[in-house]
Amino acid sequence: MTDTHIKIPDVSPVVRYAANGTQTVFSYPFPVFASEDVAVYLNGALQVSGYAVTGAGVSEGGTVTFAIAPANGVAVTIERRVPYERMTDFLEGGALSAASLNNELDYLAASIQQLARDQGEMLRFDGLEAPSPVVLPARASRANRALAFDENGDMTTVQTGSTLSAPTYVQTGTGATSRNVTDKVKERVSVKDFGAVGNGIADDTTAFINALAAHTAVFVPAGTYRVTSTIVLGANQSLVGVGQGSVIAASTDTFHAIEMRAGYATLSNLKITGGNAGVKLYGHTAPCVQNTIHDVVFAGCKVGLYLDGYNDTAKPCYWNQISNVLVLSPTSYGVRLTKAGAGDTPNANRFHNLRVYSQGVAITGSGIYVEFGGNANLFTDCEVNVDGTALACVRVGAGANKTHFVNLYTESFNTVPNVRLDAGSLDTAIYNLHAQSNGSAIYDLSGGQYTAVNAGYPYKYTLGKTTVSDINVTLLRHDTVFVDAPSAATIDVTAARTVHLVAATNGQITMRLPAASAATGAVYTIKKVDSSANLVIVTVASGTAPDGRDLYLGGPNDYVSVMSNGAQWYILSSNRMAGNTRFHDGAGTYDIDMAVDTYLMSAFAGVKTVRLPPANAANAIGRMVHIKKTDVSGNAVNVTVQGGGNIDGSASVALSAQYQSLSAVSNGAQWYIINRYP
Repeated sequence: MTDTHIKIPDVSPVVRYAANGTQTVFSYPFPVFASEDVAVYLNGALQVSGYAVTGAGVSEGGTVTFAIAPANGVAVTIERRVPYERMTDFLEGGALSAASLNNELDYLAASIQQLARDQGEMLRFDGLEAPSPVVLPARASRANRALAFDENGDMTTVQTGSTLSAPTYVQTGTGATSRNVTDKVKERVSVKDFGAVGNGIADDTTAFINALAAHTAVFVPAGTYRVTSTIVLGANQSLVGVGQGSVIAASTDTFHAIEMRAGYATLSNLKITGGNAGVKLYGHTAPCVQNTIHDVVFAGCKVGLYLDGYNDTAKPCYWNQISNVLVLSPTSYGVRLTKAGAGDTPNANRFHNLRVYSQGVAITGSGIYVEFGGNANLFTDCEVNVDGTALACVRVGAGANKTHFVNLYTESFNTVPNVRLDAGSLDTAIYNLHAQSNGSAIYDLSGGQYTAVNAGYPYKYTLGKTTVSDINVTLLRHDTVFVDAPSAATIDVTAARTVHLVAATNGQITMRLPAASAATGAVYTIKKVDSSANLVIVTVASGTAPDGRDLYLGGPNDYVSVMSNGAQWYILSSNRMAGNTRFHDGAGTYDIDMAVDTYLMSAFAGVKTVRLPPANAANAIGRMVHIKKTDVSGNAVNVTVQGGGNIDGSASVALSAQYQSLSAVSNGAQWYIINRYP
């Protein structure tokens, strides 16, 4: 024992680790007096060599360093083990050394901690209970008998047949018969019957494999069962726990925690953590059909549920039932339907009360991704709440056909789409979408290959190509696309959008309509939205241009609306067409109402006052009006502003000769003359 005084903190003199196959140094947090006081165990076996101890005499503890790293999964236990002895004697009348006294007291405290730990794991009477006799019966009296407790809770012995083999178990109810207790106990097979520990440290993989190899139905009691390779659930088998207290923990994400490779199996009342996939369903040895997964939580898996059509069309992934499932913090996908090879797509699988929740963990894919699937994979009453790093809350891929969503709730941020439909996806149906992500309610790249009813904010109804014989529309909206290019370009009008807002900032843009025969009944509006001098030219890919000529949009907000009758494109409206004109003859006052662009004024009957509306009037702001005197008389046409106000700083502008005119525009505060002739 060292003469240097150490402290004995209130810490249990034992520590345990699960080896990973590479770690050689393991620390212990309790003080020891000498390296000989450190006992080292591997999987419960005391080690006498192969390691070195540092930190003897240090209050904070030290380390055990192995010459060779313990194998992966081995339980490493380090404890302080001191003999119960006293080797120091203080002489009568001699000097009393503080160091010697401290060392003795330290040793005594360490011995008490060791004794408390040893006794803490013993069976004992409750402190508030009067103890019964604890002395064992004589050897002859207890031979071939089992320890038990009588009606008072006192220790006694009973015949072994009463507990193991005698037919003493009788179920309640009419017709119940006596049964052998052993047979009754064997009805429920537990992984612990095959050596599973469930402490989160020991490797329980072999116990699961052996249990499922020997029995169809296996029970998983409460505990955390660490597995280091995939557990395979075969045809007609079941793996059932007690709920989230039964945890199957994959040690890494390099393998699937559970695989269901055939049909008619059940996985329920479990929590599965880690793994490349929490559970993978695919037809490996037989068709993967009619499997059931319910009341299962997946946490921290790359993919929670992974359904794979795999590589054999004779072994499809069909008609599996998934309900009351929670997928927490997936890093790739919450649910993924795909096919890895030449097999069939996962078809007609049913998901009910499924929730995918990121809990703020970044995700590289989507909450639900139907990459491949057909024949009505159905998701009802499902919720997807994913991090803003997701590609979409729900994504329907190019290989998906007839995927149905009913009562779907989606939530995210960072403009993540609620539902994304990839190009190539067909006949997706969405009914009652509650879209809470700030991205698109339905981000459609499929070209309208879907049906949606009450599906998302702000657009709740979307139909594909449909013929309606009679329709009453109270509010008509148009899909819009913004067109821009880094330089001059020719761009085909997007068939899926009605309104094209075109910026020609970087060069002339030619917008090319499809051939009229390919767009019968289609109506498109094209509008130039930038203020550059570059033109937006509206033409056609083939055939005759609208109304027989190309249209040139040169000013900001110039537009044209065109329609095809199947043979020709026609202009419906455009601000590049001739404006309306109004003529007025007579003296007195005439108020400009801004209803037309050009006002032709005759003052032949006498002096005329033409009053513009106030510059801040709603019908005036940003509008240009043209006023022209048409008669030969000497009577002036005086242009003023209603309620007072200026035109280029003047209260009145006179048009005194025939053909004099002015063009004026309001900026909301004042009228300005843009052109005056002569």
